[in-house]
Amino acid sequence: MDDHRFFLELVAVLVSARLFAAVAVKAGAPAVIGELVAGVILGPSLLGWLEAGEILRLLAEIGVTLLLFEVGLETDVARLVRTGGKAVTVAVAGLLLPLGLGFALAYWVFGTSFLVALLVGGTLTATSTGITVRALSELGLQKSPEAQIVIGAAVVDDVLGVLLLVLVHQFATEGAVHWTDTARVFVFLVGFFAFAPFIAHPLTWAIRRLDEMGRIPGLVPTVIAALVFFFAWLATLVGAPAILGGLAAGLSLSRRFFLPLGVVPRMDRDFAHKVEGQMKPIIHLFTPFFFVVVGLSLDLSLVRWDEPFVWTFSACLLVAAVLGKMIGPLLIPAPWPSRVLIGTAMVPRGEVGLIFAELGRGAGVFTSDVYAVMVFVIALTTLLPLFLFRWLHARALRGEEALLALDVATPAAAGNDKE
Repeated sequence: MDDHRFFLELVAVLVSARLFAAVAVKAGAPAVIGELVAGVILGPSLLGWLEAGEILRLLAEIGVTLLLFEVGLETDVARLVRTGGKAVTVAVAGLLLPLGLGFALAYWVFGTSFLVALLVGGTLTATSTGITVRALSELGLQKSPEAQIVIGAAVVDDVLGVLLLVLVHQFATEGAVHWTDTARVFVFLVGFFAFAPFIAHPLTWAIRRLDEMGRIPGLVPTVIAALVFFFAWLATLVGAPAILGGLAAGLSLSRRFFLPLGVVPRMDRDFAHKVEGQMKPIIHLFTPFFFVVVGLSLDLSLVRWDEPFVWTFSACLLVAAVLGKMIGPLLIPAPWPSRVLIGTAMVPRGEVGLIFAELGRGAGVFTSDVYAVMVFVIALTTLLPLFLFRWLHARALRGEEALLALDVATPAAAGNDKE
């Protein structure tokens, strides 16, 4: 890419992301909707001015990794651990149900081959952690009990998704599954999360000491960003997505993090707050790249809108994709509004679904029609839940205001009765 073209693309992504985000917020929608729509408009779906090239994808990976670092930094680890059982239930159900429903529809209803049906089901299992946590953050729900379950479920979902992707990739390319490779990846993933705090805390202690000894401009955000990228590299080294490295780094540096028996010292709260404050501008600079690139990757021009197969297959898979994620939260003990919110948060497929779809296209398994259907379903499951998020949140707020008004009015009415 020529230098002038590269800088022009940076301008286009950043300006369009902020412009469309502002329009979305003005219209009462989440800002992330505007950023996704900016990618759809500028990309091959409409204008064709930008494409999700290697450099933009790299910037997007940096953006979502930093976003998950921020999520981890603000997460109450103790509460996250307490929701472990619920999170696992939501994650496992959210993987098995869409996989089974998608496979059954493709194989028995629409008559595709076994491998095509397997990849269709695998695509429906995905959950885009980045999109979900961004939507929760915009509504101020990132510290709610529902968000803790969603974050925990997203971590489990990513781990299971990696293992499923390994299995599907082996089956698609070699016609067989090597369980030893899958087991090795699982051991690496578990080991990575187990040892992450032992790596992060000594390094952070050294950073804090350097910050206290001297006044080097930008020392804290520079070294912390390097630490996040180091964790992302470690994650990819063991076969995990880079975003899990960012989340692990954030959890390890969280001021609410602790290990039993004082194995590592607690993070200094003031320093953790300083890290959070100085990292936010960097995070806000890079995260738009991720959401715009997701929009650029949704090439809706591939969809053959005049084909009945596209509409019927898409409608059936959309129902399976939504139900598969909504049923899991019904299995946990929680109020109904919380269950609906958790299920909605697990629906967006985003870039993770596109990875599975691209695997099917690249391996020659998906025909152009099936690939177009998958892209269309991924687009709908990415965008529609974000609108539902806002509606559910607004309804919950109205319910709280009604209860508050009732509480205020009750004593006044009692006083009138006494008179």
